[in-house]
Amino acid sequence: MSETPRWKHRPSDSTWGDFGADDQLGRLNLLTPQKVLQGLAEVKHGLAFCLSLPLDYPGDNKLNPRRYAPELRPTMRGDNPIMNYPIAQNDPRFTDVVSDDAVLLHLQYSTQWDSLAHVGQMFDADGDGKPEMVYYNGYRAGEDVIGPLDYATGKKVEAPVGARRLGIENMAAKAVQGRAVMIDLEAHFGRDRKLVGFAELMQVLEKDDVEVEPGDMVCLRTGFAQVVLDMKRKPDEKVLHNSCAVLDGRDARLLDWITRSGLSVLVADNYAVEGLPASPCTEDRCAALPLHEHCLFKLGVHLGELWHLSELADWLRDRRRSRFLLTAPPLRLPGAVGSPVTPVATV
Repeated sequence: MSETPRWKHRPSDSTWGDFGADDQLGRLNLLTPQKVLQGLAEVKHGLAFCLSLPLDYPGDNKLNPRRYAPELRPTMRGDNPIMNYPIAQNDPRFTDVVSDDAVLLHLQYSTQWDSLAHVGQMFDADGDGKPEMVYYNGYRAGEDVIGPLDYATGKKVEAPVGARRLGIENMAAKAVQGRAVMIDLEAHFGRDRKLVGFAELMQVLEKDDVEVEPGDMVCLRTGFAQVVLDMKRKPDEKVLHNSCAVLDGRDARLLDWITRSGLSVLVADNYAVEGLPASPCTEDRCAALPLHEHCLFKLGVHLGELWHLSELADWLRDRRRSRFLLTAPPLRLPGAVGSPVTPVATV
């Protein structure tokens, strides 16, 4: 563990400092060249699967009221929209017809990665008895992650908004490629709402003979993304919030397994990997998103959400396989706390 002036003590069961005082990658450090070679060794047929939903799914804002579908629009040349734009309007000698566009994009609307700046905690990193707003490895709200409003004082912030540390661009530069493991929860629990804890997960791993090794990227198929696709951008709010398996973020044994397994990232085809709202808190103070706290804040494990895993999971299951090569870099957008992703699985 490396010493750092950002914190005097770290959360229990965390990896703060384990990968260096200024680390911003967390468990992505376990995606070594060996893990890439292990992923390549799983490629037998040369088949590639797109693991992204269309980025205008789920449709509407019923899954998350703060997030909206992308809005495409043409770029402009003066007063002229550049869509089927004949260059001959500028010079009759030219034959070109040009289209060019822009998009207003909510970065975590559809298939996405969460950066380590997505969820932090109130935690006494200074050891003075007063909790601060901090993120993975002790990076600070207001210094390393800048918002337009200082919630402690209620004052507006003049500095540029965004993550100066822990932004999604760090994940993009890492490239995110290696061996991944599919855990097929839908095959065992169907599409009814099911809270999956340690015991249930271990039963699935045993029955399907699935093994997770350090550095593996773990993907959970629940069937939720297929439910979303089947709604054809007209989502039923009741169905959205009452379908398919979710992990029990309050299950201490499950969180301990995530720690001990050494998995590098955790991905699901559902809304948030864990159940929302979480099971009731039994302590005086606790995280509203306990699995997000454990993964993003403590361990530095990036979370993938709303991935489209059904076609790949069916293909793997038919052949009694669970491992594949996964390539899934996010947008290299400096300062962003989340990003769309178009993951590719190769088998």
